[in-house]
Amino acid sequence: MSRKHGGRSLRPEEEALWNKVADTTNPLDWVSAKKTPLENLSPAPKPVVPEAPRAPLKSFRLGERASSKSAGHVISPTISEQVAGHALQMDKKSFTRLKRGKLLPEARIDLHGMTLNRAHPILNRFILDAHANGLRLVLVITGKGKERDSGGPIPERVGVLRHQVPQWLQMGALRGAVLQVVEAHKKHGGGGAWYVYLRRRR
Repeated sequence: MSRKHGGRSLRPEEEALWNKVADTTNPLDWVSAKKTPLENLSPAPKPVVPEAPRAPLKSFRLGERASSKSAGHVISPTISEQVAGHALQMDKKSFTRLKRGKLLPEARIDLHGMTLNRAHPILNRFILDAHANGLRLVLVITGKGKERDSGGPIPERVGVLRHQVPQWLQMGALRGAVLQVVEAHKKHGGGGAWYVYLRRRR
């Protein structure tokens, strides 16, 4: 039987060449190929390398390295440290005498026990009046405050009024009247009072 190629019959020399090539091939076993499972065609799995044995954990007791003492709450820097860190505005000689308690306040006000809302306007009026009258050194008593830190999760500041007064003295109209704020000498109240050195009247 003559074979066709491209819609025409092969010539005798072409068919002879075709048969010669066909004799050198091996027939494909389609039946065996169809019966071969797909999993047999997948690549072989990689060998599992066993993990090296881990060293056993040493016995321990939870919290054995923790400090036995609580550090407590630390609110730093303290208001005394903050005020002491302010730049020196007044005469150095007068400042030294003031720190040693050698200068006497010309007027004083006691805010001890007052709420912040009540103390603020009273302090404002006192400082502005003192400045208007030409005074240079006044004493503001705040009290040291009570130790209220109970060790809870929120620290409680000791001496809220003592902490607030130096900040008020640097705000608003008082800022133009106040030259220096210094913690009082112990004979004038120590940590429970502030020296307020006023500017000269213009």
